[in-house]
Amino acid sequence: MLKHVILWQLKDDLSEDEKVKIKADIKKGLEDLKGVVPGLVDIHVYIDGLATSNADVLLDSILVDEDALKGYAVHPAHVAVAKEKVVPYTKTRTCMDTIV
Repeated sequence: MLKHVILWQLKDDLSEDEKVKIKADIKKGLEDLKGVVPGLVDIHVYIDGLATSNADVLLDSILVDEDALKGYAVHPAHVAVAKEKVVPYTKTRTCMDTIV
């Protein structure tokens, strides 16, 4: 099994109301990929960070192996979520993949 974790920071010029909506949209879009993307075992998106956080969104997912991660990266449903709900609104992305 492989754990795929991403942290994003939203763009600074977004209002707090915009950030709330964007984070909810990212959460729904990514979590809806479960059962759609082959090899994606589990996926959770956390959007209610504590004040001590310096990231706005955390993706925590489990895939069966590295081939599943490669497939996830190019799967049309994932690409659509990334292009429509994530990339336009984020300024930084940090990722770590590890075997679990």
